[in-house]
Parts: sequence; C-alpha cells; structure tokens
Amino acid sequence: MHAPPEVAISPDADSSLARARTAGWAYAEGFVPEDEVLLRARERAAELGCHAVLPGAGALLRVLAASLAARAVVEVGTGTGVAALWLLRGMPADGVLTTIDAEQEHLRAAKRAFAEEGLAPSRTRAIPGRPQDVLPRLTDRAYDMVLVGADPHAYPDYVTEALRLLRPGGVLAVDGALHGGRVADPARRDEVTTLVRELGRSLRADDRVVPALVPAGDGLLLGVRR
Repeated sequence: MHAPPEVAISPDADSSLARARTAGWAYAEGFVPEDEVLLRARERAAELGCHAVLPGAGALLRVLAASLAARAVVEVGTGTGVAALWLLRGMPADGVLTTIDAEQEHLRAAKRAFAEEGLAPSRTRAIPGRPQDVLPRLTDRAYDMVLVGADPHAYPDYVTEALRLLRPGGVLAVDGALHGGRVADPARRDEVTTLVRELGRSLRADDRVVPALVPAGDGLLLGVRR
C-alpha cells in the first residue's frame, strides 16, 4: 500500500482549522442546553469552589446511562449534584445513584438540587466519606456504570475500584481526562497532567476494558468492562 502524499498546510489554514474545531466544540457543548435546576446547581458549585462537569460531558453521561438502562450507578465526587442530575435523567425511574463525597457541604448542596428536581429520596444514596474508604465496601460486579471525578491524584485508585464494581458490559467514565487540554501537550509534565495521561494509557492497554477518549467537556475517558 502506498503512503498518502504529504500535504503542506499553511499557517493560516492551520489557524483556521483550530478556530473551526474550537467553534465546533463550543457548539457541541451547548447542543443540549441546561435548565434552571442544572444551572442553579452549577452556580452553587462555583460558589463552593468545587468541580462540575461541563454540559457536553453531562449530556454524554445521560446518553450512556440511558443506553445502558442503568439501574445502579456509582458517582465518585458528588460536588453540588450537576453530574448526578445528568445521570439520573438518563437512568430508568427505578434506578438508584450512589454518590460519594468527603464534604458534607457538597452533599447538602446536591440534596438541594435533587429536591428541586423532584426526585424521590429512594433514587439517591448519598454517602459522606473519603471514596478510598467507601468504595471497598461496595459490592463486586453490581453496578452498571461508575463515574470517577473529584481528586485527580486518587484517580488510579478510584479506577481500580470501579473496574471491580462494574458488571460485564458496564461503563467506566473518568471526567477531566484532558485536564484543560494539557494531557494532549507532551511538553506538559506536571504531576497531575502526567498522572491523568498515564491513567489513559493504562486503561487503553487494559484487556479488561474497551476504551475510548472523548473530547466532551474537559474529556471523558471511557471503558466498557468486558
């Protein structure tokens, strides 16, 4: 097979392509708009200084939960409930979200969002505590989906636990997998960027999952459990 011919791209064309890609990303982020309940939860996240998934990632999480008909989901890092709302909107009416956060203030804010959404208390199980302490107590292969967020330094430990918790065919999702675009830049070698980059490579090489990295939000690293 012949190699494709090299095509010279002018700096102006390269810049135009970059602008088009940025505009495309922005369009995709706003494709499924957030309503007042989500926007208020996002405002609380800004007030408390905690992370919230971007709308494009949230919409994709809802699609994944719906495609799985996910009745049992674990979320690591509740924040103020932004990702949880997206997930719950994709889950069946009898689905239960187990969400874990070490900060009681975050859980109170999330519960406020759940009440505004009109969710029955039985739809959510909010567990206060360090995920490193809580996750080992959850049942093997009992969950359809696990969303990993919160502290990037602990992502490798969270992912190890998530793969234990997922049933065959279940989906792992790691938020922030592009880390503000730094992961794609080989010159970026700070601790968190290196850790997130290596996590992606590790999951890509793991025979237990079918992986993908999707540039929604700040990047979602996905893996379907074999």
